[in-house]
Amino acid sequence: MPNLESSEWKEIVTHLRTRFPDLMRGWFANLEPRRLHGGALTILAANPAQVRYLNAHCRQPFTEAAQAATGMLISVEFETDQPESVSVAPLSFEHESPEMMLNDDYVFGNFVTGPCNRLAHAAAVAVSESPGKAYNPLFLHGNVGLGKTHLLQAVCHTIRDRVPERRTLYISCETFTNHFIEAVERGALNQFRYRYRHVDVLVIDDIQFLGERERSQEEFFHTFNTLHQSQRQIIVCADCCPAEIPSLQERLISRFNSGLVALVDRPCLETRMAIIRKKAKLRCIEVPEDVVKLIAARVETNIRELEGALLKTDALSQTRDGIITGEIALEALGSLETRRPVTIPEIIDLVSSRYSVRVSDLQGRKRTKSVTGPRQVCMYLARELTNHSLEEIGGFFGGRDHSTVLHGCRLIAESRASDGQLNGNVEELTDLLQKGRSGGRAM
Repeated sequence: MPNLESSEWKEIVTHLRTRFPDLMRGWFANLEPRRLHGGALTILAANPAQVRYLNAHCRQPFTEAAQAATGMLISVEFETDQPESVSVAPLSFEHESPEMMLNDDYVFGNFVTGPCNRLAHAAAVAVSESPGKAYNPLFLHGNVGLGKTHLLQAVCHTIRDRVPERRTLYISCETFTNHFIEAVERGALNQFRYRYRHVDVLVIDDIQFLGERERSQEEFFHTFNTLHQSQRQIIVCADCCPAEIPSLQERLISRFNSGLVALVDRPCLETRMAIIRKKAKLRCIEVPEDVVKLIAARVETNIRELEGALLKTDALSQTRDGIITGEIALEALGSLETRRPVTIPEIIDLVSSRYSVRVSDLQGRKRTKSVTGPRQVCMYLARELTNHSLEEIGGFFGGRDHSTVLHGCRLIAESRASDGQLNGNVEELTDLLQKGRSGGRAM
């Protein structure tokens, strides 16, 4: 192991296991660092299949781990001493089942609409009824677990039922990228392009993962143009709007913005209650209205956690007498102590006091740095500690739209990682608000 200490290699493996557990495979224990030369660390794998997996999924994580362990700006390469097998496996994207892998529950009839998602839902319904004509492309964005995938699959279900002869392809961004890498490695770009450019509806989930892949972006750009020019429908979703996807090319941002960009926001209390009722009905679970409200009030983050809380409550009730009560729900949720509710006026008052900024300035139109910073902190805290949607939060700050609020929240979230003082301020403000106390010293 020239130029690389065994302790450094162990540190690399530990870093990967801690930071990237989903990428780890059992055979990682047999990887060996071969050499460190010319700013590149070469890692030996057992066979070409392992090298392909490492190149497709692990190059950046291994690079990050190696730089952290050695303290040097190095890159990582993978190789093997074993030759490629003579037998040629079929291309994965040419031999997939024509039946789309869709969740039967993800149909429009099971989707609960509210102020947080009404535009996205209406646009998805319109696209499913007139693919390629209503909104093309359709770009849905929002945090995890808010129903984006549900809407994508509902469109696919509707198109398949209404016009079964239409070729609809629903995939993840990772699948698209993996297929492209496979096509490049095996000299099968023509087959790849035929597969993706001769569909009537292309639906891609989690398109934000395209951001760091320059060659995949190039290929998707041309695929997008081919489909769009022939009036074939393109639907994608991401966890943020096009302009906020890291390293996404401007020309792709422009094309995404040329269609309809619709936000799927965090549901309000009433919508969360409706979601719990719908999920309970689908699973034939009897839930009293007071328990519905209790779960909805305590689980504010996303729909998946709402459903998980409902299922955990139901499972716990089955160990008793089968009847769901408030006490069982509280036990299932992990604590009998309810978290103190926080209001936006409380947030504004506390931030105003701490940053020595007038409340009227925080809620007004001033854009000086001394005001915009505290205002963004207010928006961030409101997003994290209340049930209000982005639009509702914007209403407390001079009627600002949801994109302005989302931008401010993301700025604070990103700055916390590098600004220790800001991070400490936000943590202290959060603690004071949840405990119902206010601070006196200025920050």
